Amino acid sequence: MKSIRYLLEYIFIVIFFNLFKILGYRISSDIGCLLGKTLGPLFRSKKIIINNLIKFDSSLTPKKIENISKEMWGNYGRILSEYPFISDFRKGDLNRFIKIENIEKLDEIKKGQPVIFVSAHFSNFELMPMIIEKAGVNLAAIYRPLNNKMVNSIMEPLRKKYICKNQIKKGINGVRESLKFFNQGTSIAIMIDQRVSEGEKINFFNNPAYTTTIPKQFAKKFRCKIQPVHIERYDKIHFKILFDEQIVVGENTDEDSISLKLNQWLEKKIKKNPTQWIWSHDRWK
Repeated sequence: MKSIRYLLEYIFIVIFFNLFKILGYRISSDIGCLLGKTLGPLFRSKKIIINNLIKFDSSLTPKKIENISKEMWGNYGRILSEYPFISDFRKGDLNRFIKIENIEKLDEIKKGQPVIFVSAHFSNFELMPMIIEKAGVNLAAIYRPLNNKMVNSIMEPLRKKYICKNQIKKGINGVRESLKFFNQGTSIAIMIDQRVSEGEKINFFNNPAYTTTIPKQFAKKFRCKIQPVHIERYDKIHFKILFDEQIVVGENTDEDSISLKLNQWLEKKIKKNPTQWIWSHDRWK
């Protein structure tokens, strides 16, 4: 059954990627939003999303939960429909749709020690590493391959060519590869919002959740800075990328406070735009 579903997903992606490229960016994003709201709930458990939203805010009404879920799938659909235009974003043809705040921080990073960029699956998250690399920062991004290997065979080359050429597969070997890149002067980008099988349980919306320790480990080992970066969608097809205040780790910095501080940063971003975060990950499993 799963193999049939994966095949259908692959066929869907191939057909619509080609169609979207013909229709253009604006129309494709709107169609993707509609498709996401319609088809999204068929691909992931509604129960996971509901449970996650209750952990986020137990006072949410069923109607509010339904609205957040619907808008989340709409954003997911937009992301998918925007993939065919990643090359246009990379070449600068769609620069008018992106605003960047505090981009001068990237100039500082280029001149100094590499950093750990941390972010989460907000809005069109793929644009963040692309912008960082385009600015001239040596970057390697940690990623998790898609479960659907057929779809991954489309997405992975796109990521390497247009988003970030240095892609590191998540896992033990990925940590070793990250260390190698970092020692060569390359900054590392990692998403900190996904569930990990190994890590430490840190409070996330007042519920313990396994949290990656990679940013903390690198910061303590190399005394490097952690650079949070965030992306927001506005007016449907426009984006604002923000480079927030860096986390500086000193010799006497409490290790546990680093991961907690990152989770608290993430909580603030989610509270501001709950519909732009992907709630379908089983974050508290």
